Amino acid sequence: GWCCQEMSGVDAATKATVQKLPMLTTKAGPRDGDAWVKRMKEELLALIAYQKVNKEAGNEWFHIESNQTGTRWTGKVWYVHNLLRYEFDLEFELPATYPNVSPELALPELDGKTEKMYRGGKICLDSHFRPLWARNVPHFGIAHAMALGMGPWLAVEIPSLVAAGRITHQ
Repeated sequence: GWCCQEMSGVDAATKATVQKLPMLTTKAGPRDGDAWVKRMKEELLALIAYQKVNKEAGNEWFHIESNQTGTRWTGKVWYVHNLLRYEFDLEFELPATYPNVSPELALPELDGKTEKMYRGGKICLDSHFRPLWARNVPHFGIAHAMALGMGPWLAVEIPSLVAAGRITHQ
């Protein structure tokens, strides 16, 4: 079984959500032909499961879709703060070394608005994320990156950006 002690630094609600997600089993990247097709099926099933968990909790907060090959993903993320919904474009590409390395999730329109971001709007994940991902290869996928990376990032950064006047409700 999969054990939660490996998730130090992750809040209880996020941990509970992640434990409801299926673990992926195919260790294949974008260059691995048929194995990659199998991996993409697992990715989609995990994303569907995550969306179902979010829907049941009344907490839907993103929509994404991929290109034909499953290497480039685009969509929207949103975060409700003080009853206002802040929505942003999401994009990322899966590196050739995926799933050994996590995807670099990007919100391009926030580029330059926060220190917790790299060039191009790639979000800067906390220090717990990379080792946690590394310990869970190949079991973690895009759904896990969204749950453990993007979700917590939005929860910290959006209220901070609003308070600082760096983003305003559209």
